Amino acid sequence: MVTVSPPPQPSTDRLALLYRLSQTFNSSLDLDEVLNKVMDEVIAATRAERGFVMLSDANQQLTFHVARGLDQQTIEDPRFQVSRSVVEKVARSGQAILTSDAQTDNRFSMRESVVILGLRSILCVPLKSKEAVIGTIYVDNRLQAGIFTQADLELLTSIAASASIAIENARLYQVAVEKGRMERELQMARRVQTNLLPSQVPQVPRWEFASRWIPAREVAGDFFDFIDQQNGGMGIVIADVTDKGMPAALFMAATRSIVRASVFGTRSPAEAISQANRVIYADTATNLYLTLFYAHLDLESGKFTYVNAGHNPPLHYQVVSPGNLEELTRTGMLLGVEPAVEYQERSIWLMPGDFVLLYTDGITEAVNASYEEYGTERLARLVLANSHASASDILDALLGSVNQFTGDSAPFDDITLILIQRR
Repeated sequence: MVTVSPPPQPSTDRLALLYRLSQTFNSSLDLDEVLNKVMDEVIAATRAERGFVMLSDANQQLTFHVARGLDQQTIEDPRFQVSRSVVEKVARSGQAILTSDAQTDNRFSMRESVVILGLRSILCVPLKSKEAVIGTIYVDNRLQAGIFTQADLELLTSIAASASIAIENARLYQVAVEKGRMERELQMARRVQTNLLPSQVPQVPRWEFASRWIPAREVAGDFFDFIDQQNGGMGIVIADVTDKGMPAALFMAATRSIVRASVFGTRSPAEAISQANRVIYADTATNLYLTLFYAHLDLESGKFTYVNAGHNPPLHYQVVSPGNLEELTRTGMLLGVEPAVEYQERSIWLMPGDFVLLYTDGITEAVNASYEEYGTERLARLVLANSHASASDILDALLGSVNQFTGDSAPFDDITLILIQRR
């Protein structure tokens, strides 16, 4: 084992090599290009027969990146274990290893693989970034003992110091590029998802509709929909996928199409949602589910027939009972859990001045700095206090109340609101 000390002044040739490498490092942010150039120059400068560079991955495991004189089959051969052991030892200790003849070196001579592979000279140095080992450079020679000298060790240590900076820069650049690509894709997904949702609420005489959709991330698992139906009817959907991020967004898009297809041609919400559930269960090979509330509103009579598939109970306000709110409780389980679910439907009648508030749990589960939830009681008090207001104003008051309650706490879940009010 050799402890690396600061290298002495290199020879003119070695200074030229270090200068060439520094030019490469300064002119490229391509990790493969940097590593290949390092390997070529190291093999040439040290007269090594073979060599490779290993880098630590996200799990702090060493992985091969470039090699010379070696193929994947050789690297994976159990007899190659001595070389991997050297690399792992250097990575753990952060100290270089130099042996002039592995056949006679007490550290290696008892290894069967040393004899079988005929290993002679071995040189391995760590790649470090801020004192942390991020990889190793390894070279060996099976043909000649004593081919690597202290000067080679010092040169390789100098190369490794410069290469480590270049490798970290290239990695940071790759991360930045990937982050930028992902951000662009998420922005595109956000636009696509937004385009799937209603761009405006229905404009119907004697009725007022209002909605709000606020994703907690770039894309959401919540969605809502207004579906024009025959004979003066309106379909209303609000749903919440049991996940977040891109998987939930993709599931949301598929589910929206399935629900829309299911409600056309039938006036029975129970039949429509039972059919949608069967399709979702059969066609989505995921562990994702969703809560959903679907209602058919007869715009002439005010009859509001609904199915609540495991969703937060909407709140029904009635002018004849101004101090109370009725919860439209569940009539079935979440969608996508079981295929053979027969959902029940219920009906209420909306009279002039009455309204129904639909919401997702991003409202009631919003938390403040003390991790206290906004809850259904605050929601009910806020709704009753603003029951005289317009549909849009009620939603604005509710969002204002939630924002005041949460303060600087980042939103944990999507928020979706719909309010249907009869005038």
